[in-house]
Amino acid sequence: MHKIFCVFSALVLLLLFSSCRTDFDYTKSNGSLEFSRDTVFLDTIFSGIGSSTYTLKVYNRSSTDISIPTIQLKNGEDSKYRLNVDGQAGQLFRDIPLFAQDSLYIFVETTANITDADAKEFLHTDAIQFDKENHLQEVQLVTLIKDAIFLYPARSLNGQRETIVLDINESGEEIRAEGFELGQDQLNFTKDKPYVIYGYAAVPEGKTLTIEAGTRVHFHKDSGILIKENASLHINGRLSEDRALLENEVVFEGNRLEPNYADVPGQWGSIWISKGSINNKIDYLTIKNATVGILVHGDNHLEETTLTLNNSQIYNSANVNLWAKSAKIRSENLVLGAAGNISLYCNLGGDYSFIHATIANYWKYGFRAGAALQLDNTTLGGNSASALERADFKNCIIYGSNPNELNLIKGENSTFNFYFENCLLKHRNNSENDLYNFGNSVNYHQMLLNLDPEFVSPSQNIFLIQENSSAVGAGNPVTAQSVPLDILGIVRTINPTLGAFEVFFTN
Repeated sequence: MHKIFCVFSALVLLLLFSSCRTDFDYTKSNGSLEFSRDTVFLDTIFSGIGSSTYTLKVYNRSSTDISIPTIQLKNGEDSKYRLNVDGQAGQLFRDIPLFAQDSLYIFVETTANITDADAKEFLHTDAIQFDKENHLQEVQLVTLIKDAIFLYPARSLNGQRETIVLDINESGEEIRAEGFELGQDQLNFTKDKPYVIYGYAAVPEGKTLTIEAGTRVHFHKDSGILIKENASLHINGRLSEDRALLENEVVFEGNRLEPNYADVPGQWGSIWISKGSINNKIDYLTIKNATVGILVHGDNHLEETTLTLNNSQIYNSANVNLWAKSAKIRSENLVLGAAGNISLYCNLGGDYSFIHATIANYWKYGFRAGAALQLDNTTLGGNSASALERADFKNCIIYGSNPNELNLIKGENSTFNFYFENCLLKHRNNSENDLYNFGNSVNYHQMLLNLDPEFVSPSQNIFLIQENSSAVGAGNPVTAQSVPLDILGIVRTINPTLGAFEVFFTN
């Protein structure tokens, strides 16, 4: 016991001595620092929008404790970059200690305007300098800045942002969000510059927002587009030659351009089509990383089509890709990929026609309760029902990572008409519910059940069909004649493949 006490006492004395020691000797650095990279690329940002935080690691590979006399930004106070060194923010740091065989983290951010960039290359540059004169070492900083058209709500004298009414809830209360009405000179989006929207940009009653082919629209958090009653949205995208660039398609996504945000769901709000809005037409649109890709409020009392949605893709929505409430939708060549709950939700009845759609939910960010496709004509609590006049799915694929990717909920004493023809469906539950009687010719015809569609890379929302897929040649040619080209412009009329993509034979 005496020996243990002596050892313990010695350790305590050593700790006390170490904690009080203030006489470390440092040698000034001599230009031999090493770095995790020689250039920090801060990726692409929009003018005036802050970047993500990037990391530079500084190494002292020597066997001597050193002191770095200065760490500073080359452009000094005029720099648009910000540094954090050893937990301290600033632009100039003096006598920074770095132990032998140790490393130091430096964090870098920037917020720059297009006027700060090189006029030809749109690059904003600076450098982190370590020491000076003969021992000077530099790490370059490079950022690409994009010019853009910024649309945002006004701010009142007390600093409050302008708000608009999105909807009225069941209790009669207004659902409001930061937003503003687009002016007459803002109702034609072109491809000349990308658009960055803060809050909800509302299309006024009686007006139409037209978006030309090749336009890029970026949304800040909780932002989107609101199509008001008696207003319309016309998106006139076209087929692109390069599937990776989508140069002729219209693309809606978040306003963070860094690669690590490329597939992050829920970065912005929704395209919100209000009740009473009709004749909305969308062609060749790609929507990604929204909360709800498109939310369509229809009106059962109107005969006009709420939305025509063709040759478009929606994926990585945090909740639902396409959510239609009592709407009338006509769609061809539609791809609805991963969503946190439901890919396609036809809610509270309506009138729907989907031809050559790929509805495939391979959500990879956690548990998903919903099916790829849900049809219902009632509220969640079953308090009210609306007629599902029609829900036709022809030459479609409904699939995903869950055992059952079709959910049908029929309210009492209300019309519930649906029909699946030449569709590949995943549904493994042997339910006694007659709604899932796939031998019932009134609701089902030429079904392929639980056969793998052989997508190229479903976890990456790439739903091209491989040659050995059961979907190849399984479509109804008569139906395909009304949609003779797939979403990539490939002819499909002879032996059509199910879904939005015709198989592309390599031989």
